Amino acid sequence: MPAPTLNGQDPMIAVANLRKSFRSGDRTVEALRGVTCTIDRGRCAFVVGPSGSGKSTLLYLLGALDTPTSGSIRVDGLDLGSMSESQANAYRRDQVGFIFQSFNLIANLTAVENVLIPFFPLGVTAEHRARAIHLLEQVGLGHRLDHRPRALSGGEQQRVAIARALVKQPKLLLADEPTGELDSRTGDEIYRILRRLQAERQTTLVVVTHDRRFITPNDQVLEIQDGQLVADLPVQPDSSLAKTR
Repeated sequence: MPAPTLNGQDPMIAVANLRKSFRSGDRTVEALRGVTCTIDRGRCAFVVGPSGSGKSTLLYLLGALDTPTSGSIRVDGLDLGSMSESQANAYRRDQVGFIFQSFNLIANLTAVENVLIPFFPLGVTAEHRARAIHLLEQVGLGHRLDHRPRALSGGEQQRVAIARALVKQPKLLLADEPTGELDSRTGDEIYRILRRLQAERQTTLVVVTHDRRFITPNDQVLEIQDGQLVADLPVQPDSSLAKTR
């Protein structure tokens, strides 16, 4: 059953009977098999489960990086399945921030320039640049603005990626194993930064992860196995554990 909304408002994300299949050689693989769930606005939700369970497939569908075989996805009232290609491009550009495990920074651009990438198609303004610098300062990289990725540590590169995802002030932030290539200490630091910025902006955050130690009692947990939702735990009241993260 989908988690109930806590504030009486429509959920930020509403997924109904979502299915995704694809061909692999001569067989059909069902990545998702009838997933139904909701996620409240401004909340943090973790998608967990074993490798190959369909976690990342769900994330890519929420970001309109792929299209479902059947079922529906509504994000902030938008029906993703009915969007044209140009509408999907605008949705990804304007409303969604992506954070990937592999950082996906461009090697010949500085930290500031990498953060500004979302604005390149329409042009970078002075306000955009000031916003990018402010975000880099917030993640502790104010002294590394002109450094290129090869001069940054893995943790610093992921901080740049977080700033890039937030610079366009998205309503939805999607993170696919954001600490998968980092050591545990750096991973802890990245999650502290990510949670702080998400809470300040009241952005809806959906994280795919294998590492459950970052989950706190006030988070929603969507557990997927073999393409099906096997557990959907609603948001709990604030706890001292959540506040220490």
